[in-house]
Amino acid sequence: MKLTIQSNTPLNAAVYRMCLRGELPPHRPGQFVQVAVPGFYLRRPISVFDAEGDSLTLVYRVTGEGTARLAQCAVGETLSVLCGLGNGYDLEKAGEKPLLVGGGIGLPPLYLLCRRLKEAGRFPVVAAGFSGAGDVILRQDFETLGVPFHVATLDGSCGKKGLVTALLPELDFDSLCACGPVPMMQALWRETAVPAQFSLEERMGCGFGACMGCTLITTAGPKRVCKEGPVFGREELKW
Repeated sequence: MKLTIQSNTPLNAAVYRMCLRGELPPHRPGQFVQVAVPGFYLRRPISVFDAEGDSLTLVYRVTGEGTARLAQCAVGETLSVLCGLGNGYDLEKAGEKPLLVGGGIGLPPLYLLCRRLKEAGRFPVVAAGFSGAGDVILRQDFETLGVPFHVATLDGSCGKKGLVTALLPELDFDSLCACGPVPMMQALWRETAVPAQFSLEERMGCGFGACMGCTLITTAGPKRVCKEGPVFGREELKW
């Protein structure tokens, strides 16, 4: 799709929110897009923060030259975007009281999931982990949905001090949806027993299953993170 940038603004020193508009397919929570960055050959995979009608919102972190160039893109520019990639979260498996756990830049794809769960009459709770208070993002967006938003920071400068797993004992939930660093999700996999879905990251070339570069070994054999994933159930992961 050819999408036009409506805004591209920083949320903190390293994280940006980009709003795009154009003809779009429907997006499921947890899906991602591949963005062609001007001047770079390989597209950048970015999770979908929100999507509705002809509007698509991405939240991304500047981690290299490609995303640094993306942060410089101006309102009115047009980007080539591969849309609706990956499988996304299964809302039917999310339960009545799902806990949505995001670590750092793993938090953005949980927003659309949270919104859809609220629309379906569920009662999601969010637990977000960051390094410090300056890294906390999107809190107001989630709270605007009327969702409890719990924070843990490694340095204790905001919310509970420690890893996001330190929040688990004080929360009531019957299922789990997570996105973030693999060590965080492995800890959630070990420390919980409820039905769970985990969104994984791997280095990607094509983003739609052709290059096989993001293949992961699961309990059912090799699967591509970009095609059969990025969301996998607890029972599929060999952790």
